[in-house]
Amino acid sequence: MLNLPTFDDVSAAAARIEGYAHRTPVMRSRTADKDVGAELFFKCENLQRMGAFKFRGAFNAVSKFDERQRRAGVVAYSSGNHAQGIALAASILGIPATIVMPHDAPAAKVAATRGYGAKVVIYDRYTEDREAIGRKLAEEHGLTLIPPYDHPDVIAGQGTAAKELFEETGELDALFVCLGGGGLLSGSALSARALSPQCKIYGVEPAAGNDGQQSFRTGSIVHIETPKTIADGAQTQHLGNYTFEIIRRDVDDIVTATDDELVDCMRFFASRMKLVVEPTGCLGFAAVRAMKAELQGKRVGVLISGGNIDIDRFAALLAG
Repeated sequence: MLNLPTFDDVSAAAARIEGYAHRTPVMRSRTADKDVGAELFFKCENLQRMGAFKFRGAFNAVSKFDERQRRAGVVAYSSGNHAQGIALAASILGIPATIVMPHDAPAAKVAATRGYGAKVVIYDRYTEDREAIGRKLAEEHGLTLIPPYDHPDVIAGQGTAAKELFEETGELDALFVCLGGGGLLSGSALSARALSPQCKIYGVEPAAGNDGQQSFRTGSIVHIETPKTIADGAQTQHLGNYTFEIIRRDVDDIVTATDDELVDCMRFFASRMKLVVEPTGCLGFAAVRAMKAELQGKRVGVLISGGNIDIDRFAALLAG
């Protein structure tokens, strides 16, 4: 039996990251409200330190290291946002960091990770196993491996974003959260069940990579090939053991969004709300738009997970 994190762990994480993580704003849009027919509350983790919610879980996990772990260092694998989160957290705490990143990760994310002082190890996400690479580095150099989502301290840290949202808005009727490996969704579910028990919780993943939806429907973790989608933060192949158990217990449903829907949302955020949101960060809003018939008159939370995207890539997607 797994020892699953609880809302008490989320509360402890909130205290641990206070003063280090930003308490990001909750933004509104009259245009979005009118379009959907609901009151929408956007939790803007694209304005978090290093540009994504991942800093929360990364800092919470690394800050709990003992002296031996701090001296030896941390290793992580990530397509970008967890990489930057671990690199920044380690830099703040004076801990060496090694990050395993795919060869096709956004250049801005790789540059930022190196900029925070981390050593970057490149691999091919379509032919190599990042988890195996991470484990080997940990074993060879005595590093502590912090995975991007399947870790109790990471999950608890990610749950602090939804905790802040509910503290600001009060209870909500529905909450939409992007889904890759499940760290943000499972952490958010812990907060939602404690602070807004009647809230419907929806995970949203790319239509090209709906392993979470398949897992949710079948009751066991489904593994897929790396999906081809512009939502690079959600190109995961499977949920984690911890995240899956929380998701199947606490989440109401998992839905999907297409790449075209994500681009439409990117365009809306940029033009109407003056926000740069990466494709993965648009998953929640894309699902809200698709489900607006069910959300009429509701109070709805949307977690915008991040805003880390190369500017040239951002411009090209919007122009296309």
